Amino acid sequence: MNIDLAGTSTRKIQDALTEARHVMGGPAVGMVLTLIIVTDESAQYDAVRAATEASREHPCRVLTVISRDPRGNSSRLDAEIRIGETGPGETVLLRMYGPLAEHADSVVVPLLMPDTPVVTWWPGGKVPKVPAKDPLGRLAQRRVTDAYAARDRLGTLAQLAAGYRPGDTDFTWTRVTNWRSLLAAALDQDHDEIGSGEVMAEPDSPSAELLAAWLSIRLGVPVDRTVSEGPGITGVRLRTTSGDIVVDRPDGRVATLCRPGQPDRQVSLMRRPMPELLGEELRRLDPDEVYQDAAARFAKDLAGAAGEA
Repeated sequence: MNIDLAGTSTRKIQDALTEARHVMGGPAVGMVLTLIIVTDESAQYDAVRAATEASREHPCRVLTVISRDPRGNSSRLDAEIRIGETGPGETVLLRMYGPLAEHADSVVVPLLMPDTPVVTWWPGGKVPKVPAKDPLGRLAQRRVTDAYAARDRLGTLAQLAAGYRPGDTDFTWTRVTNWRSLLAAALDQDHDEIGSGEVMAEPDSPSAELLAAWLSIRLGVPVDRTVSEGPGITGVRLRTTSGDIVVDRPDGRVATLCRPGQPDRQVSLMRRPMPELLGEELRRLDPDEVYQDAAARFAKDLAGAAGEA
C-alpha cells in the first residue's frame, strides 16, 4: 500500500499509518526499532531498498529524511508511506522543503516508535563531523556512516575516528567482518611467531586501512598497506619464521588460504552488498570498541605520516 501526502504534518502521517495498518488487518505494531536514513534524492532509492531487505530480518519503521531546496523561503513537508510491499516493516519518505529541512529532528521525533531503539544511517558521503552531535544522530543508540562513499575516503574516516562516540560505526568496518573471521580462524591453529604483516588493496581503501590497524593491534607487529588493482581488498600476508600465511582474493569473490606445510584451501569471500551490511549493523546496538580502537590507530598513523611528510 502506498499513500502520498502533500503539504502534510506529522499528525496526518501518524493517522495515515494507523489507518493503513487497520486496512491491511494488522492493527498491532510489531516493529523492533526505528531506522532513520539521512540522504538525498539521488541516493534514496538504493538506501530504501537496502533498508527494505534488512527489515525482513529486523522489522522496523524506516524514516527517510530527504532535504529538498533548503534555501527556499517557505517550509513544506511531503510524505510517501509504503506498507506491506515486500516485508513487515513500514517506510515513510519525508521530503522537507525550505527552513524545515534545517530542523528535521522536529519532524522525526513524533514518528519514532515508542520504547524501541533508534538507528541513524547516513548512506552517502556527506556525514557530520561528529555523528553523535548531529540532531538526528542524538536520537539514536547506533549511528552508521560509510566513509567509502565520500570523495576523501581516508580523510572522512580520520574525521569520524576523531569524533567517535560510543554507538558509532562505519560500513568500511562492517565490510571486513568476513576477513577478520577468516584470519582469526586461521590464527587459531598452531603457527610460528608472526613478525610482520601486509594488507593489499585498491588505493585509498578505508576498509583495508582498518583491517591493517586491527591486525597490528591484535598481533602486536607492524602491518604495511600496499596498493593493488583491487577490487577492494585483494590479499593479506602474515610473515612467520616457517613461511607466510596468505589469504589471496584477486577477484572479489573467492579467496585462497595458504598456510606453511598445509594444502591450499579455497574459501568464499564475496564482496558484501549494502543490505547485508545494514542487516549486520542492525543486529547489534551496543558500542563497538574494536572498531573504535582500529579507527583510532588508523587516524594516529595517518597523522604521523602527514607529520613526517
